[in-house]
Amino acid sequence: MRLLFVCVGNSCRSQMAEGIARSMGHQADSAGTHPAQKIAENAEIVLNSRGISTDGMKPKSIDLFSPSEYDMVISMGCGVHCPAIKIDQDWGLDDPVGHQLSVYEKTASEIERRIKSLEDHSSS
Repeated sequence: MRLLFVCVGNSCRSQMAEGIARSMGHQADSAGTHPAQKIAENAEIVLNSRGISTDGMKPKSIDLFSPSEYDMVISMGCGVHCPAIKIDQDWGLDDPVGHQLSVYEKTASEIERRIKSLEDHSSS
């Protein structure tokens, strides 16, 4: 599947989703409506601990992407309102920014579970 993960800062949840989805064999990107300066350190730690490289990953603007090129556009649950973009699913995940590493790990596990659920539904 071609997946685009969208949030506000594109520094935590959407970055982890991009990395996890790619590691599962999907074409994936992530973007933010107001991109941060860099990826959250704990998001990088979690991805690296799962064997997922963060080389070259950085927050990107939604303006760089054409959502129509993706099978699904997923909001991470941060109240993203993009009138020009159709959001297919809103996952409603709490933002781990400012929390301990364990919160990032739980968020990453939930993201992986949801991507697997997408795979199950697309193959049935």
